[in-house]
Amino acid sequence: MKIRNAMVLGVIWAGSLSAMAQWQWVDKDGRKVYSDRPPPADIPEQSILKHPGYRGGSGNPPAAAPAAAASTAANTASPRPSGKDRELEEKKKQAEQQEAAQKKAEEEKYQKARAENCARARQAKATIDTGGRIATIDKSGERVIMDDNARAAESKRLQGVIQSDCN
Repeated sequence: MKIRNAMVLGVIWAGSLSAMAQWQWVDKDGRKVYSDRPPPADIPEQSILKHPGYRGGSGNPPAAAPAAAASTAANTASPRPSGKDRELEEKKKQAEQQEAAQKKAEEEKYQKARAENCARARQAKATIDTGGRIATIDKSGERVIMDDNARAAESKRLQGVIQSDCN
């Protein structure tokens, strides 16, 4: 029973050692970041809160470990490209391309509707300008022949549509 407890404690202690091998720093947005890898090169040394194997709270390792500090500086000086950054950039690029394609499709749809409105307005204006009798249906559902005032108002409205949609 004692041996079993000792083994369990040994496993827990060994697991806690790997948890201590963590980097901790404050990113440019002011958030604390925890990682098992060194921070990117653009993170200043004073923003690094914890180095692996050092339990102190300040960003600098103890003076007894200058070799560890030199290797830390070498690790942080050279940027390490990670796959996550590339994947994130690719996803961001794809999202931007998809958004641009969607905007282009919406713009094409809008231009097509404007062209169709223009054609219909020109045809209706030509019909109004012929001077022939034109009947419309009123609110009560009865057929009403357009008089000269209604014809002029409709012609003016159609001319406005033509000016806005045909340019």
